Amino acid sequence: MSVFKLHLPFQPSGDQPAAIEKLQQGLGKPSTLLGVTGSGKTFTIANVIAAQDKPVIVLSPNKTLAGQLYEEFSLFFPENKVCYFVSYYDYYQPESYLPAQDIYIAKETKINDEIERLRVEAAASIMQRKDVIIIASISCIYSLGNPQDFKEMAISLSVGVKIGRKELINKLLSILYTRNEVDKRSGTFQVYGNSIEIHVPYQKKKKLRIELFGDEIESISWIDKINNNVLNLVDQEVIFPAKNFVTTEAKKRTAITSIKQELQEYVATLENQQYADRIQQRVAYDIEMLEQTGTCPGIENYSTHFDGRVSGQAPYCLFDFFNEDGFLLVIDESHIAIPQMGAMYKGDKARKKSLIDFGFRLPSAYDNRPLKFEESERFLKNVIYVSATPGKYEAEHSAQIVEQIIRPTGLLDPIIDLHSRTNQIQNLVEQINATSAKGFRTLVTVLTKKMAEELAFFLEEKQIKVCYLHCDLKTPQRTDLLQKLRLGIFDCLVGVNLLREGLDLPEVAFVAVMDADIEGFLRDRRSLIQIIGRAARNTESIVRLYADKVTPSMDFAIKETARRREIQDTYNQEHGIIPTTVIRDVTTSISSLSADIAKSSKYLQKQAKKEIKLTAQEMQYQIVELEIAMQQAAQKLDFETAIALRQQWQLLKSKL
Repeated sequence: MSVFKLHLPFQPSGDQPAAIEKLQQGLGKPSTLLGVTGSGKTFTIANVIAAQDKPVIVLSPNKTLAGQLYEEFSLFFPENKVCYFVSYYDYYQPESYLPAQDIYIAKETKINDEIERLRVEAAASIMQRKDVIIIASISCIYSLGNPQDFKEMAISLSVGVKIGRKELINKLLSILYTRNEVDKRSGTFQVYGNSIEIHVPYQKKKKLRIELFGDEIESISWIDKINNNVLNLVDQEVIFPAKNFVTTEAKKRTAITSIKQELQEYVATLENQQYADRIQQRVAYDIEMLEQTGTCPGIENYSTHFDGRVSGQAPYCLFDFFNEDGFLLVIDESHIAIPQMGAMYKGDKARKKSLIDFGFRLPSAYDNRPLKFEESERFLKNVIYVSATPGKYEAEHSAQIVEQIIRPTGLLDPIIDLHSRTNQIQNLVEQINATSAKGFRTLVTVLTKKMAEELAFFLEEKQIKVCYLHCDLKTPQRTDLLQKLRLGIFDCLVGVNLLREGLDLPEVAFVAVMDADIEGFLRDRRSLIQIIGRAARNTESIVRLYADKVTPSMDFAIKETARRREIQDTYNQEHGIIPTTVIRDVTTSISSLSADIAKSSKYLQKQAKKEIKLTAQEMQYQIVELEIAMQQAAQKLDFETAIALRQQWQLLKSKL
C-alpha cells in the first residue's frame, strides 16, 4: 500500500492515463517519460509516486527548476513530507591556485542559513519516515557526511530516563548545536533552569522543550516558536545532529593520526623544499585547529580520514542516507542532468590538481568530490528520466520510452515561422509591441551574454519594458525577473540558454530565436525544441526563427513540432476540445527573490498608510512583495513590521 496521499486538482486526461499506467508497470527498471511542454509531466510523475511505497528523490539540474518542482509537489502531497536539498551557498568561490601567475585564491563562501536548515531537514526526514519526497539539485552527488554517524550520534530521549542537565548540554554540543540565549536560530538551544529548549533544524515552526526534575527527564513537548503554546506532549523523541557533517571524538582522534601519517609520506615525495614547507605549515595549523576546536578551514578536504575510506573510494552523498530498500529516483530535464553528473567529477579534479602539486593540499583532497558517473550509475536502477528531448544515454539505458504528446488543455504546439536576418531588429520590435498590446509577454534568445545585454539596452531605448537574464545573475535575481515578467512589470525578457528548460511561463505568446541558423550547442535540434516549448502554454503563441537558411537542426525541430501539433489537433477534433491558455497563479519560490525586496519593507509600510489606486496586475505584484517582506520580517522576529505588512496584504487581497 502506498505511503503517499496525492491531492488531485483534476483527473488525468489526454496521454496521461496511459503514461501513468506504463510507468507504474515499469517501476524497478529505468524508464523515460518523453513529455512535451505543457503535457503535465509533473502531474504524471506525482501519480506514479502515489502508486508506490518508496521514498523519492526528484533530481533537477539547477536551483530554479528545483524551486518550481518544490512548489508543485508540495501542492500535490500536502500531507506528506516534501523536502528541499540544494547547494547552501549563495556565493561560492572555490579554493584554487593559478601556477602561471603564482596566485593562490582562498575559498570564499556565503552560506544561506535557511537552505542549510532545509538540507539537514531532508537528511533527518529520510531517517524518520518513508513518505518523503526530496527535491534536489545536481549538487546532491557531492560528498556529504557519513549517514551512519548522522544516525548513530542522534540523541534518543524518553520521559523517565536518567540524564543530568550538564550531560544533556554536552551531548547537544557534541552534535553541533550551539548554546545561544539571544539569537534563537535553527541549530541553537537555550537553558532556563531545569528546562532546555532546542531549535532543531528539521522543524521550522516548533521547538523541542525538555524539562528535567533533578537528573531525570520529567516531560518532553513540542512548543510553538511564536507564541510558546504547547502543541503536543510526547513520551520519547530523537534529536538528530544540527549539521550533515558530524563525527565522534574517537573518529576525530583517529583522523588526526591518519592526517599526520599522510603528511609525512607526502612530504618525502616532494623535491621542491618550498612546497614541502608550505604543506607542512598548512597541515600543522589545521591539526592544531582540529585538536582545539574540532574543526578547521577546509575540513572537507580531510573527509577520507574521518570516514575511514581508502583513496579512490566513492564518498558518501545524499543517496547513501536511504535504507537498503532504496528509493525511486526521478531525473527532471534528464538531457541536461545526465551530462552534468558525468562532468562534475572531472572539473573538480582538475581544480584540485594544482593545489596538491604545489603544496597547498594533501593528495587525500582528491577524495572530497562528487561521485564519478560510473559511481552514480549504481543508483540508476529504479529511475524515471523526464524530458521533452531525451538524450542518447536515456534512450540506450531505458527499458521503455513512454510518450506524452497530448496536452489536457488542448493546446497546440506553437506556429513556427521564418524571417530573414535583414531588418530583423525592426521586425522584432514591431512583434514585441504587438504581443504586449494583447497583454502577453515575449522571450528573445540570443547566443551570448554580451548580446543579451546589448539587445536589452537597445529595446529599452525603444520604450520597451525589457530585462536580460543570464548565468551571471544569481538564482534569486533570476526568480525575481521571471516573477516580474509574469506579472507584467516587464513585457520582454532577453536571455541565452537559461530560457530553455522547465520554465513555466503561460503569459508568453511570442518567442524570438536570433541567429537560429548558427549550428552549435545552443541551436541544435534539442535546444530548438526546448526553446519552442516555452511558447506551448498559450493559444496565441508564435515562434519566429531569424535565419538566412534552414539548418538540419531547424528542419528537424520544425517537422517534429508539426508532427506533435497534428497529433494534438486530431485529438482535439475527436474529443471536441477547444484549446485554452494555461492559467497559473504567480507564486513565490522557496528561494527568496532579489535582495532589494528585503529592503522594501519600510517603503511598503509607508504605502500601507496611503490610498493608492492600483491596477489588478499592480495589486498582484504588490501582494507578492508584501508576502516576501512579511516572511522576512517574521524570520527576524520583527513582528510589528510583519503585522503592518499583513494588514496591507489582507486589504489588497480583498480588493483583488
